[in-house]
Amino acid sequence: ADIKPKEEEDGMGGVETAASMLPGSHRDIKTLTQPIKAVEEKWRLLPAFLKMRGLTKQHIDSFNYFLNVDIRTIMKANNKITCDADPSWYLEYKDIRIGTPNVDVPDAPGVYESITPQQCRLRDMTYYAQILVDIEYTRDKPGGGQKERVRKENHAIGRMPIMLRCSHCVLANKTDAENAAMGECPIDSGGYFVVRGTEKVILIQEQLSKNRIIIERDSKGQASASVTSSTARSKTRTNIVIKNGKFQLKHNSFTDGIPIVIALKAMGVTSDQEVVQLVGSEPRFADELSASLEEAATVTWSNNQQKGVFTQWQALEFIGGKIKPTKFARRTQYNKADEAREKL
Repeated sequence: ADIKPKEEEDGMGGVETAASMLPGSHRDIKTLTQPIKAVEEKWRLLPAFLKMRGLTKQHIDSFNYFLNVDIRTIMKANNKITCDADPSWYLEYKDIRIGTPNVDVPDAPGVYESITPQQCRLRDMTYYAQILVDIEYTRDKPGGGQKERVRKENHAIGRMPIMLRCSHCVLANKTDAENAAMGECPIDSGGYFVVRGTEKVILIQEQLSKNRIIIERDSKGQASASVTSSTARSKTRTNIVIKNGKFQLKHNSFTDGIPIVIALKAMGVTSDQEVVQLVGSEPRFADELSASLEEAATVTWSNNQQKGVFTQWQALEFIGGKIKPTKFARRTQYNKADEAREKL
């Protein structure tokens, strides 16, 4: 009888043989990092990719990173609340973590028992775990006016839905027999949530890369540059566009576009010659910036009482007058220059 190759026995259809003939195989080490251009070759590799990673691994890896890394980064960005009247009164988060999925025990306040996804499906419950924090704060000593520092650990501040098969799920690293004993299908790859007994999945949406400058042209052929700046504290979008031959900086914190030369002066580049040198040394760059340089020298601001922006302080004052008013005003009042410096 004919002996079939192993890759045909397990249903791979000779993928390993096909992969060895593609760029990037052990027969062609020099082109290992080159992309595969032919669509037909990509389809021949797809079964091997799915066998290795599956359809949900990227969902689970992303959620694991959020639970183990991102949630601590978010906490550190806003970990301390201080009293404006007396800074010695404060509340500070020291650590944050996600517990294991559990549920309240009836008639036993503060007592929890472990729960499985199948139990949540049958009882119309949400499969979630507690968000636990370690906090430190100051308070008055009982019976006296002196202050004392108090530290509490494992203080619950909320609950987080848990994705099936993630690192905090009770199904993680379990054998097929153990999964079957908990009422789960051994070949269920997870990657979804159980909310009020219903299985729900988060749809992945494509979005622009963060902290990366993207240059593109509009329908009129005008070039523009944009970047979405994302930090643990905030997320903003900045655009540089050309309007009437002049470069302008647009930001979601400003009421109107800021001439790019004024923005550079606010950041300390006060010399027109230095501005041109930062852009490029060729004469064509100076020609492109001439209209923007002239705009900075002739613009009127401060209720038409000032003309031209030449110094860093003037640039900061100009930008400060363009900042949108916030819904919640600061208790510590900043002047326009300080607000502009913070936005930049």
